Amino acid sequence: MGSRTVLDNGVTTVGGVLTDKQPLDFHALGLAGCIDRLTAPLRQRGTAVHWDTPHWGVEIPADCASLLYQSAREALSNAFKFSSASTLNIQLAAVDHGIRLVVADDGTGFDSNLATCGRHHGYGLRLMAVAVQEAGGAMDINSTPGQGTSVTVTLPLD
Repeated sequence: MGSRTVLDNGVTTVGGVLTDKQPLDFHALGLAGCIDRLTAPLRQRGTAVHWDTPHWGVEIPADCASLLYQSAREALSNAFKFSSASTLNIQLAAVDHGIRLVVADDGTGFDSNLATCGRHHGYGLRLMAVAVQEAGGAMDINSTPGQGTSVTVTLPLD
């Protein structure tokens, strides 16, 4: 198993997978605050993290918030493990009866065709895609070697 690092804010990395040791508290921190905690290992490594959250005032049901949080954790873990990004942009925005999460980096990128097929690639992304689809949402992965990666998850709110 990979190395383990515990950061001051309670976020742990085990083999590059980000885990927040604190209980999720969407009520106190909001969804963006819970996701932002996961960016600590990237920030500690020197990655600049930029937020765009024009969704203030939109009520996000707990099950939807949880799925968006898990999706962000997967995308951020992949960015931490593989991207070598200098900049990470996170957007959480209300869109046409739904909510959209975008996690984009300027890192190394990859062949996005391998993210959802192949024997040794993308299990986390595939599981995320299944969970998002079962919730009535959509997921898009846009990545090219040397061009960075963008993961977009859109979930309905009604």
